[in-house]
Order: sequence, then structure tokens, then C-alpha cells
Amino acid sequence: MSVADHGPGIPASEHEKIFERFYRLGSELRRETPGVGIGLSIVKHVVEAHGGQIRVESEMEKGSRFTIELPVSAETQNNGGSS
Repeated sequence: MSVADHGPGIPASEHEKIFERFYRLGSELRRETPGVGIGLSIVKHVVEAHGGQIRVESEMEKGSRFTIELPVSAETQNNGGSS
């Protein structure tokens, strides 16, 4: 699953840091963007708890894309993906 935006982008040097609890990008964004910086940390924790991974791709002034990959369980594979 991927989620993309057309925001200011995230510098490559910050890609790992944005998944830390309470991490916020530079002070210029703190005044304009609400939040406490915990959302991506929670997402990463949940995704990894299910054996998955999350990654970010970003281009400055063009936006970011977050991609989540989760493993398919043996049960799902055996059922052809149906419940």
C-alpha cells in the first residue's frame, strides 16, 4: 500500500529520523504543521509487529510517498486471498 502527497518533501538525511517518536522536521515546519510527531512511529511499530516494512521516497518541493509492505500469510495464500 502506498500513500503520497504533494507537500514540501523530506530531506534524505531525515528519512530514518522521521520514524522516531516525537521527531519533527526543522523549526520552520513546527509553526505551520500541527502534530506531535508520533504518527509515523506508531505506523512503523504496527507494520513491523506484523512482519512488514515501511519506506519513504521523497523529492524536495514535490512531495513524499510512503509504502507499506506486509507479508501474505500461508492461510491467505491457501485460500486464494478470500476469507
